[in-house]
Amino acid sequence: MATDRVPEGVPDGPTQKQIAARPLVRAWLMLVALCVFAMVIVGGATRLTDSGLSITEWALITGTLPPLSEAAWLEALEKYRQIPQYQLINKGMSLAEFKAIFWWEWAHRFLGRLIGLVFLLPFLWFWLTGRLERKLVPWLLAAFVLGGLQGALGWYMVASGLVDRVSVSQYRLAAHLTLACVIFAYLLWLAERLRSRPPEAPSPHRLRASALVIVLLVFLQILLGAFVAGLDAGLTYQTWPLMDGRFIPDGLFFQTPWWINPFENITTVQFDHRMVAYLLVIATLLHAIDAGRSAGEGPATARAVYLAGFTLGQAGLGIATLVLGVPLWLALAHQAGAMVVLAVAVVHLHALRHPTGAPKPLPGARVEAVEP
Repeated sequence: MATDRVPEGVPDGPTQKQIAARPLVRAWLMLVALCVFAMVIVGGATRLTDSGLSITEWALITGTLPPLSEAAWLEALEKYRQIPQYQLINKGMSLAEFKAIFWWEWAHRFLGRLIGLVFLLPFLWFWLTGRLERKLVPWLLAAFVLGGLQGALGWYMVASGLVDRVSVSQYRLAAHLTLACVIFAYLLWLAERLRSRPPEAPSPHRLRASALVIVLLVFLQILLGAFVAGLDAGLTYQTWPLMDGRFIPDGLFFQTPWWINPFENITTVQFDHRMVAYLLVIATLLHAIDAGRSAGEGPATARAVYLAGFTLGQAGLGIATLVLGVPLWLALAHQAGAMVVLAVAVVHLHALRHPTGAPKPLPGARVEAVEP
């Protein structure tokens, strides 16, 4: 069995202690990724229940605790009464009704803070005890910075709905969700770099290229889904496969200038989301067929088949969510399905790009695998 050994004269190679810690570091990264997954689902519930504007301030430390007295609850409600969403949509809301939306937003923010601790505390322990490979540290610091930016972007999104709107900007919502997915994929990729698995035969370049295209399509589809959620576009045209009796509905480009339609026209936003879903299903099916022909009955083909299967299931969830009127539980299942498809696509792409199966040092690291 091959073992990793630091070549003589290479001071920045991983130590045996760091090599032994790889499975634990990988498990920690997977845990953080799972927390991000949960964060996306709670964030989806916050949007679908129109709860995101219930907390009108950003207090990083003091906001950790919810209101603990009747007076504190009434103060929070009074602050909510000052924004357009209350005045134009929820005027007269009772304290009990306010609490129902408050808890979703509070849980979303609390989970964000918790993820910061779940990342930072183990990171410091791994680092200070010499268990992190030197070349891995900057990549992990970059993940932490992305998490901080995500928190700031979340507040920037909320702020868009506190003055002139009754909901958050769909543009900022799309940016917030997309960055969360980037962080999720980034953590999975780093975790896969530390994973040992059986080697497999190298795949053709076209298979690796199509796997990359699929990952990009998944990101695009999630971005389009954010616009659907931001504009409540799923509450219209609740039939499938036709929209208002037609496969290509009227009014796709009635707004001017024409280029704002994919972002602000409810008809166009839902149509685009449907079309990319079809494209993604076709792409994953063709990719699975190509993998079977070029890679045979190996792990690459198995992963490609799983990816196609999950994508088909996700499309089915999307159709059911639409025609059933966007029930909360089904809409959240659809959002969770998108994250699962993204995870499978990212892991599959990584395996195709690194078929040897051995943990890969990050750029700049120098490690040799030596047969004893």
